[in-house]
Amino acid sequence: MDLTDLTPAERRVRDAFPLGEGVDFREGDEDDPGRGAGWGPERTLRAGFLRELLLAGPVAEGRTAGLKVAGARVTGRLDLKYGTVTCAVRLRACHFEQAPDLYGARISALVLTDSVLPGLAAGTLRADGVLRITCCRIAGPVRLQGAKLAGAFFANGARLGAPGADPEEAVLQLNHAEVATDVWAPGLVAHGTVQLNGAVVGGQVNLNDAVLDAPGGTALHAEVLAVGTDLHAMRLRARGRVNLSGARIPRQLNLAYARLSNPGGHALRASSAVVGELWLRSAAPIEGTVNLRRAQLDLLHVPPEVWPERVQLDGLAYRVLTPHLPPEQRLPLLEREPDGYLPYPYEQLTTAYRTVGDDGAARTVQLAKLRRRRGTLPVYARLWGYLQDAAVGYGFRPMRAALWLLLLLCTGTLVFALHHPPALKPSEAPAFNPLFYTLDLLLPIIDFGQESAYAPRGGFQWLSYLLIALGWVLATTIAAGITRSLNRQ
Repeated sequence: MDLTDLTPAERRVRDAFPLGEGVDFREGDEDDPGRGAGWGPERTLRAGFLRELLLAGPVAEGRTAGLKVAGARVTGRLDLKYGTVTCAVRLRACHFEQAPDLYGARISALVLTDSVLPGLAAGTLRADGVLRITCCRIAGPVRLQGAKLAGAFFANGARLGAPGADPEEAVLQLNHAEVATDVWAPGLVAHGTVQLNGAVVGGQVNLNDAVLDAPGGTALHAEVLAVGTDLHAMRLRARGRVNLSGARIPRQLNLAYARLSNPGGHALRASSAVVGELWLRSAAPIEGTVNLRRAQLDLLHVPPEVWPERVQLDGLAYRVLTPHLPPEQRLPLLEREPDGYLPYPYEQLTTAYRTVGDDGAARTVQLAKLRRRRGTLPVYARLWGYLQDAAVGYGFRPMRAALWLLLLLCTGTLVFALHHPPALKPSEAPAFNPLFYTLDLLLPIIDFGQESAYAPRGGFQWLSYLLIALGWVLATTIAAGITRSLNRQ
């Protein structure tokens, strides 16, 4: 295109370009680029003109060239595919008839703030500065897969996709992109999938107050995402799966006050992720399954009422669990594992309580683990488990055994005090003592000489047999409890 055959609007832009000066076509604060299709020739720029200007435009000595336009209507496709643009491009509050194509291009910086576009194709783009789509309204996909940005990516307040539509591809595609600083998108509204899978972000990802709407699909696809610091998504509203499998977030994954909903599917999947701190403080109850299998966390802050009915926790490792609550409020969560009883989540919860010095809570968790395991055993093993539980709480309630022994001792002493058993050899038998006679029956490893000297008859003989049997059972369960306690140490 000949840069001399231009409209008056284009001449204004051509003259301002080498000086780095701006041209503002807006007629007032209420100027809406959403109605830009009706703007006249006095504020219309041809995409071909912009392409020639950016790739081979005039340069003024001692000045920094730059395209700075606001409130223009851009007709045709701005095709900069594989091109190199050495200046910054700022097209604010503009209306694009067709999606710009910057695939494989190299550019200093690209600012499209407040503009309306049917889409943006910029896969493998190289930007030496920022890429900004702040408050843009973009009906089609924003393709930035494989892009490398030396600055930040801004999408705060942007509106992507169309409400109620079912897009064939993700509305924001940052998969395998490299962003040197931040992905800054608070207040983003996306009607479709946002892809960050395989992306590398040097700073943080900010999705505070974002709305990600992909009912029945994937709202946020961020598998193996790697960020330098945090992923903030406070007050996030996500309809559809939030997939953070294998993500690396060294500091906070902050989902405080968030609302995650994907009924019938996974609402949050962070299996095999490595996260410093996972926060779901004051979040709404999650609708859908949560999968944290094999994830590694330093701190996990999730109130019990936030967890859904199905939670997959096998292999989840965490050091600190907050807020600190009694085990009775934490244990029901471990029963929501769809695969049934799994020992590892109980061991992890036990470790978390011991980390903060709450040994009593740790013992309660271990007792709950054995009781849950009991339901998976054969009938005979379950009966033995019930006996150990009732007698000594599987060794975690040792005082219970002492109470059983005391009850049996009192019962035997009282009965045999009222009904002395006859001596086997009256001339050689020691004086009868009902207390020590009962102890002889109950404690198999102690011999006071009473049991061998006296022989009860009738029903009292059956009572002595019962005391001997119960004594053996109690002794065995106490020994098992002591062994388990030593093993825990």
